[in-house]
Parts: sequence; C-alpha cells; structure tokens
Amino acid sequence: MTRVCVAGAGTIGSLFAGHLARVTDVSVLTRRDEHAHALNELGLRVSGRAEFTASVAASSDPAGLDADLLILACKGNELEPLAQRIEGQFEGATVMTVQNGLGAEEIVGAHGDWPLLSAVTFMSGTRHGDTHVEYVLDTATWIGPYRDTTPDDARVVADLIVSSGLKAEAFDDLRPAQWSKLIFNATVNTVAALTGLPHDFHFAEGLLGDLVRGLVDEGKAAARAAGVELQEDPWEMNVLATQRGHAHRPSMLEDVEAHRRTEIDLITGALVREASRAGVEVPLHTALYRLLKAKEASYSE
Repeated sequence: MTRVCVAGAGTIGSLFAGHLARVTDVSVLTRRDEHAHALNELGLRVSGRAEFTASVAASSDPAGLDADLLILACKGNELEPLAQRIEGQFEGATVMTVQNGLGAEEIVGAHGDWPLLSAVTFMSGTRHGDTHVEYVLDTATWIGPYRDTTPDDARVVADLIVSSGLKAEAFDDLRPAQWSKLIFNATVNTVAALTGLPHDFHFAEGLLGDLVRGLVDEGKAAARAAGVELQEDPWEMNVLATQRGHAHRPSMLEDVEAHRRTEIDLITGALVREASRAGVEVPLHTALYRLLKAKEASYSE
C-alpha cells in the first residue's frame, strides 16, 4: 500500500494525513477549494506531541485523486454526503471508516463495492486552521476487517500507521473494541454536551460519576445482549482518561457550543437502537438522547 488518500481534513483527518505523509504518498480530499489550495501551498503542520510540516497533494475534486487506501475521516453526520461524493471514484482502493458509533460501514458500502475496513480511533487533537493541527492525545486507532477484507489487511494498515508515528492495533473482529468505544462515547460525549463540562474528574466521582457509571452499566447490558464481549471496560476507560491531567473537550460538546449538528444519531442513537433490538431497556441513554436532540432543535429551528 503506497498511496493513501484522507477524505476529511478536520482534526483526525489532518493527524492521519500529516503523519502518514512522512512515510508514504498522501493526498487529501477537502470540501473547500481554498482549503485544498492552502494545503498545497503551505503543507500541513503538526504540533504538540510531534512537530513537523508535511507535504500533501490536496483537491476538493475526488476525480483528481487516486489511492490504494482511502481513509474516511469526516464526522459521522457528514459521512453520507462524503460517500455520495466518492461514489464511482477510487476504483481498486480499500476504504477505511473511522467514525464514532455504529453504522458507518453500511452507509459507505451502499455507495460502492470497495473492500471495507472498519476502525475507531482514540487519538485527539485541536485544529488551529486549515494547515495546522495540534496532536494532543496519543492514543490508538483500532482496525478490523469488514467487507471483502481480512485480518491481514487490517494488520497491514495498522503497521503503516504505526510506522508514521501514530499508534494503531489490528483485530480479527473489531466489534468488541467498537462497542467499548461506543459505550464510552455515548456516555462521555453526551454528558459533556449537555452539561458543558470537559471530560474531567467530575465524570468519575460524586453525583455525576454515579450517573456516568449508570450509563456505562446500561451500555454493558446492551453489549451482552448483542453477544459482544467488550475489549475494554468503558468505566475504566473513563476513569483513566480523567486522570491524564488533560481535561479533553469532546467533539460533541464543541458542536453544541458552535450550534452545529452533533453525531448523536450514530453514537447514543445507535446504542439505543441496538439495545431495543436486543430487548434491553436503556432509560438513561434514551433520556440523554432525547435531551440532546432537543438541544439541537433549540438552535437549528
């Protein structure tokens, strides 16, 4: 795999593109012409845990790009329009989704017969502009096979990502890891978005900690009913994250503060739907899902 295209140049996409450009040929598919122009002129600066500027070839037209591996790094609520844009393009490429929640692979798969890899990422950063991203949390990306791909394919991509300076791990079956992060995100992101709190010590102690534990327990019950044995305990993931000394601001909180649509439907909405399908009641997650949908309605109508 020698050519990589990253579609979506927000925080996660920029971290992938910048690091991978140090070890292979990387192109970037942007939404805006001016974004592509800036990347072509100035390159992509990565700061924080690494400090370098990478050269990438950027375009807002997918017809002008080609790749062996296409990483779809947009937010979940932007995936359907992106999948429509790339339909009929990137013949011969393997496509990897890295969205939060569940259902990204089905959305993409409906628009083309590419081989699909499924991934979830825990790394995070801050986007300071079209050509500058700060690398904050150096946590891993988990990758597994999905459609017409094998565990070996996932390992090849994980090895490429690791060679670039990022962390990655391949799994024969991604569902245990995917569900661990689903429960973590459905709990932490939604609570942060509704309370305005960054992910800090409040999430692991006191009254809010009790609520977070209750949400995690509901998620675990849904996973058990779905026949999934979790890769990691979401409660322990939560506690560990609050002890890192960096009060991370989840993307859903930033979306609410900016009056943007959130990823609630692919995250908490997906957990609620899967729980219902398995016959498990999740009243806390259901309540938070409805509250956040109402919050979105308060600034979108």
